[in-house]
Amino acid sequence: MRGIWAALLMAAWLSGPALGLRLATTTSVYDSGLLDRLLPAFTKASGVRVEVLAVGTGQALRLAERKDVDAVLAHAPELEGEALRRGILAEPFCLAKNSFLLVGPAGDPAGVRGAEDIRAALRRIAQARALFVSRGDRSGTHLKELALWQAAGLIPQGDWYLESGAGMGQTLVLAAEKGAYTLSDLATYLTVGRKRGLVALYAREDPLLLNQYTYYVVPGGARVKEAQALRRFLATEEAARLVESLKVEGQTLFQPLRGRCIIPVSGGR
Repeated sequence: MRGIWAALLMAAWLSGPALGLRLATTTSVYDSGLLDRLLPAFTKASGVRVEVLAVGTGQALRLAERKDVDAVLAHAPELEGEALRRGILAEPFCLAKNSFLLVGPAGDPAGVRGAEDIRAALRRIAQARALFVSRGDRSGTHLKELALWQAAGLIPQGDWYLESGAGMGQTLVLAAEKGAYTLSDLATYLTVGRKRGLVALYAREDPLLLNQYTYYVVPGGARVKEAQALRRFLATEEAARLVESLKVEGQTLFQPLRGRCIIPVSGGR
């Protein structure tokens, strides 16, 4: 039912008259409240209104390919690189970073806390057949999760492996309801998951868990100039300060990159 409702909302959004710049972004950025900091400041400075559609990165790129949106903010570097090479995206700007982390019930039935690395943590979950909720939506988080399972030498399957088909916030809510593990970005965990009783069980400095958010202009879109104006704003120190100032209980959700990409994306950087 949730998926049907989301599809109806998207259809209404796309069929209605565009009142401003259309931005497709990841649910993790939307759920964290980051855009609530950035976009009002941009609109005040430029007069350009921004309409936001929060979807998985895969869906955002499909919208960009159809020119249904004017800009994309995503966090799936491999998909983004392919879209750059195909000319679906252009003018990348690395906005911010944080980390992915493995979260789950406080009881930690699979013993993830004691794992030596993220691959070992996932192996423990699979061996214990402990419930795990995957986004299952071709989002940046879902693709990262699949890459981590592959790095662990596993193909997750069975009745312990569930797919939400939903955004990050909804996936965290489901994981909390099921007493399950899931992979989350830091920002949405702090704003949604922790409030639902989930615990960060594997959250360490690890290159495999780096999470980078990049903004793109959609060439040939209806509002290229407005999309470029938003890119210029995101490159300002004001935007960097707004990114860095977003905190939950004193913990910073994102670190500004100021255009310095940590994960390279081939195709135009």
